[in-house]
Amino acid sequence: MNFISLANAQSFDNFTMWVLFISVAWVIVSIARLKVHPFLAMMSGAILVGLLSGPLPEPTVENKGLFHNRVDLQDSDSSYSNLSLAVKWSLLGFGNTAGGIGLIIALAAIVGMCMMKSGAAERVVRHLLSVFGEKRAGLVLLLSGFLLSIPVFFDTVFFLLIPLARAMSIRAGARYLYFVMAMAGAGAITHSMVPPTPGPLMIAEFLQIELGYALIAGLIASLPLAVLVLWMAGWFERKYAYPMREVGGINSHDLKETLAKDTKDLPPLFLSYLPILLPVVLISCISLLKVLGSQGFELGVLAPSMENQNYRFLSFLGEPNIAMALAALVSVILLVRQKNYKKENEKQTLSKILEAPLVTAGSIILITGAGGAYGGMIRLSGVGEVISEYASQMNISYILLAWGITAFVRIAQGSATVAMITGAGLMASIIGDGGNLTHHPVYVFLAVGFGSITLSWMNDSGFWVVQKLSGFTEREMLKTWSLLLTIISIAGLILSLVGSNLLPLC
Repeated sequence: MNFISLANAQSFDNFTMWVLFISVAWVIVSIARLKVHPFLAMMSGAILVGLLSGPLPEPTVENKGLFHNRVDLQDSDSSYSNLSLAVKWSLLGFGNTAGGIGLIIALAAIVGMCMMKSGAAERVVRHLLSVFGEKRAGLVLLLSGFLLSIPVFFDTVFFLLIPLARAMSIRAGARYLYFVMAMAGAGAITHSMVPPTPGPLMIAEFLQIELGYALIAGLIASLPLAVLVLWMAGWFERKYAYPMREVGGINSHDLKETLAKDTKDLPPLFLSYLPILLPVVLISCISLLKVLGSQGFELGVLAPSMENQNYRFLSFLGEPNIAMALAALVSVILLVRQKNYKKENEKQTLSKILEAPLVTAGSIILITGAGGAYGGMIRLSGVGEVISEYASQMNISYILLAWGITAFVRIAQGSATVAMITGAGLMASIIGDGGNLTHHPVYVFLAVGFGSITLSWMNDSGFWVVQKLSGFTEREMLKTWSLLLTIISIAGLILSLVGSNLLPLC
């Protein structure tokens, strides 16, 4: 009897793993080969998991479990087919995810666009240049990419900073490769590691990590790797020294305007930094107070208790949606202040400016919501329990497992965001509430983020953004950009493993 039970369990495990492989293969092939939109690929992948997993439970109030449905679905009855149930469960996962992070993504998109249009982003760069000097222009661009990629999407940051990299190269007479790699490498790190960009936001949501913890951990882990980027950029320049070439969309006129622009025509320094720093400070502050309070520190008027009115007020401001809303409000006011929109037609122009980032955000929300559906169905299928059992038997570190899964998906289909969503969804199903971990789940968060950075090549849209705007050839990109991100990813994995052993935080 025991033998039969064991055989049945083994058969179930094998079948469940086949469900995982088939669904992951479908998502990867449909995105990378068939050029299906990631939203459609992952929603169909979620439904496929439901169909292959066998009879699904009905999505009643009692059975909603991890999904915590945010929409009112009617209780199911036995007349529902498994296809119908797979669709309904997938919609539960989609709604839960989109409801949790949709507003933050939309607000972050508004912040990014307004910072560009108002000149705030350029003002930040100019200030860093004045502090560190033109001799440290590479460090300036690195810091600019590092900071701006926190609220602004990587592609947007690269569009913004590449004219400045070209302008600085003209001033310096060379070092173009150094400037580009420093700026883009730093931007890629915070894009994958620091909320509120969608990928890290999703990882924190899936792993049930407080956003403040995720933000602080992502920033701390990113700093030593930013130093590594600067060193690697210098090494690339000494080894290859690729020339600056003319590219479409960035002409000599654009460069002259960048060089000639007067700083006094840009927004004030404090207001330029405010949209970036405000959400970071507010969100991090609450987490810091909680940590200090739990360690027995006497915080007086800031004591982390909901009976403390000061703390309640700070908690309200530090709620991620509120913090990002304040940042978006500041960035819009800054744009209006700079452009001086008063006439009716100018107000319409402002409306158009704000519409553009929301269109972009809408697409990202669809993708991340679909990723939530896929991850939810993976959890429902029991894949997590099976992988957890295998990992336990083979004594595989959950950190290494998280990095490996995410890196594989990243290399296979190109998108860092899709890789983070897939990796986080699988790891959420494996670690559950984190009770069986010997370290804080934030290290799994870091491993997933670093895994998504590895090997950017021809199937990655970011690869082509950097290649087309920089003027480097595909071969040059593979020898520099692809190698740079892979080294960052591996170094991040080592950092996560060492950190989890030396400072487990639990």
